[in-house]
Amino acid sequence: MVAHGTRNPVGNHVAARIAELAGERCGVQADVAYVELCEPLLGTVLAGTVERSSVVVPLLLTTGYHVRVDLPDAVASAYGPTSLTAPLGPDPLLAAAQVERLVQAGARRGQPVTMVAAGSNDPTALPELQRAADLLSGAWGGPVRLATLGGLGPRPEDVVRPGDAVSPYLLAAGFFATRCADGARAAGAEMVADVIGVHERVIDLVAARYRAAELALELSGSR
Repeated sequence: MVAHGTRNPVGNHVAARIAELAGERCGVQADVAYVELCEPLLGTVLAGTVERSSVVVPLLLTTGYHVRVDLPDAVASAYGPTSLTAPLGPDPLLAAAQVERLVQAGARRGQPVTMVAAGSNDPTALPELQRAADLLSGAWGGPVRLATLGGLGPRPEDVVRPGDAVSPYLLAAGFFATRCADGARAAGAEMVADVIGVHERVIDLVAARYRAAELALELSGSR
């Protein structure tokens, strides 16, 4: 599994724990790697896979430069047969995890929600984020508006309304989670749910991504 990487050790622990639990679920060796900011980097991990096939599952919630360029380049330079899956989002399993985090924070079913994502300058990312917001709306049973902390899209201060519940579309605590919470409360949000984090639905999703890619490797004769 490959995460973005952060200088916040809590964020990196989330990625490592997801890798551990997903590996146990699938019955395979599971390593965690990062795109930048901390080690091990993905290229370093893939360099140790000469004698076995590997599946790389991005612990990223949407398309962006890393998904389109960095990860494919790293996988292309791998020594052993390697498959790269799609990023985790958008997906109904993530929406289900967000609903649970909202309920845990005390949000009322149907209460207006603003979903806050990190954002990206990649033009393909914004429609995916809107799709994630639509999935959350369907699972929540109420309106969900989208805001982004950077890149394309409206900012939380322009979207969050007094009385909203805020759902961070973020996997781990860190810089973006702190900005999300501070900005949402300043705009009058009634509550801010926790990040998605290490959640059973995330493990389900990673396992599903892995199994589909493993099957494709088997069918191609690479395993």
